[in-house]
Amino acid sequence: MTTTRKRLGDLLVEAGLISEEQLNQSLQDKQKGQKLGDVLVEKGFVTEQQLIEVLEFQLGIPHISLYRYPFDGKLMNIVPKEMAKRNLVVPLKKEGDKLFVAMADPMDFYTIDDLRLATGFQIQTAIASKDDIIKTIAKYYETDDGMSDIMDQISAVEERVEEETITGEDSPVVRLVNQILQSAVQQKASDIHIDPQETKILIRYRVDGVLKNERTLPKHMQSVLTARIKIMSNLDITEHRVPQDGRIKTAIEFNPVDLRVSTLPTVYGEKIVMRILDLGSTLNDLNKLGFNSLNLQRFNKLIEQPTGIVLITGPTGSGKSSTLYAALNKLNSEEVNIITIEDPVEYQLEGINQIQVNTNVGMTFAKGLRSMLRQDPNIIMVGEIRDRETAEIAVRASLTGHLVLSTLHTNDSLGTITRLIDMGVEPFLVASSLTGVVSQRLVRRVCRDCAEEQKVTKREAEIFARRGLKIEKTVRGRGCGMCSMTGYKGRLAIHELLVIDDEMKRMILNNESFSALRDLAVKNKTIFLIDDGLLKVKQGLTTTEEILRVAIPD
Repeated sequence: MTTTRKRLGDLLVEAGLISEEQLNQSLQDKQKGQKLGDVLVEKGFVTEQQLIEVLEFQLGIPHISLYRYPFDGKLMNIVPKEMAKRNLVVPLKKEGDKLFVAMADPMDFYTIDDLRLATGFQIQTAIASKDDIIKTIAKYYETDDGMSDIMDQISAVEERVEEETITGEDSPVVRLVNQILQSAVQQKASDIHIDPQETKILIRYRVDGVLKNERTLPKHMQSVLTARIKIMSNLDITEHRVPQDGRIKTAIEFNPVDLRVSTLPTVYGEKIVMRILDLGSTLNDLNKLGFNSLNLQRFNKLIEQPTGIVLITGPTGSGKSSTLYAALNKLNSEEVNIITIEDPVEYQLEGINQIQVNTNVGMTFAKGLRSMLRQDPNIIMVGEIRDRETAEIAVRASLTGHLVLSTLHTNDSLGTITRLIDMGVEPFLVASSLTGVVSQRLVRRVCRDCAEEQKVTKREAEIFARRGLKIEKTVRGRGCGMCSMTGYKGRLAIHELLVIDDEMKRMILNNESFSALRDLAVKNKTIFLIDDGLLKVKQGLTTTEEILRVAIPD
């Protein structure tokens, strides 16, 4: 993607996009055969768009955005699919004996020679981003590649679900499911929803926390599609009346991907949701989770204590597991014995003993937790506190000299205290064991390629003023090909961290009101969710709309 000239790094420094330190760090971390540009993008020092603009200036090769480019479908036959995927090349247009192609690395002369020999045309190159090219290949080569043929073949099968139809590698339904999975991974989706409707099936992807319709399939494909996914996840294909849970382990584009599958009977058939756990992209560094510097300092102090319970709260899909794994990764060393019990084990961490909950054989959180205490642990991680029994054992484990990390579904950090007491845990046990609560949400990050400064609206200024903050300008994404015209790309976390100090313990013991606890939290300079979010808006990382989507202003 970069050139072999050594000037690329210098050009980026001159343009003020990276510092000398970042350049030297990237050159040190560069693997053999890896390009400097790829390393810089991977580390987040520059965006792909910024890199392309510098290359365009350096090489004099035009840059092209493939989003909404009027492609000629016939040209796709000139460059074979395998070649396009392997070398990240897309044919744009032909004029006489010239073929114009978009490439991620226009200095790859071997590929240009191969293309010239394979097509018989003189090759003219343009630069496009990797993401753009991958999306275009998926759209024009994969989706249209026999899509109508797949539909026709499945139509011929109709309701007959035969083993051959749903397991054969070349069978149309197998190709269709593979395409759905591949497209989701390429778009960095976190979940795939297969929604049966009265007359059709909707395939929806959750990208950056927001669901969007990907494609619509005819109703008669429902039975074979459901059967194929159930076979992949080892579920009972004859059972349609009860919910089922399973897992799929597969490799997509040579990357190991784990899928958690859940089926649910609805009036129009079984709805399937697949959670994508991309094993290659786990965030295991606390510093990269977007913690405010004060919160990060407080959180590190909490998890470095030898005893007590630290809870991470928030709704499903708010990144609680990532924060837990990052904390475990920091604590993981040969001096400590860390045991976790999870449902399911999402990411496997080296050097940590992980237990999978299995209710079919009676292996529940509570039972596993009791056994873990006999294994001489220092740190215990419980995937989720769901009931009174688990809560009480976790509390007792923390009181007998263990650090316990866990998650709980509550709206905010203070609500966790009342939730534990509601569960039936005695207030004196909550007060003596709980050391800190982190409440977390994920918000979409403004796309760095199309971000532009805007004036603050009157409503925004009011929201900031109410929280005692001033703001003069905000940053919003205009919408570009890199972010599919949404103005957002990627996500970041906002946090609320409540430290349970002696005074708060006394208030919990005395069963004082929620408002009294809140007043003390304010006095202790707790940064609430809304405040952390608005501070990130001020830094130009996200927008006020995103913060109000996940946090409620007072």
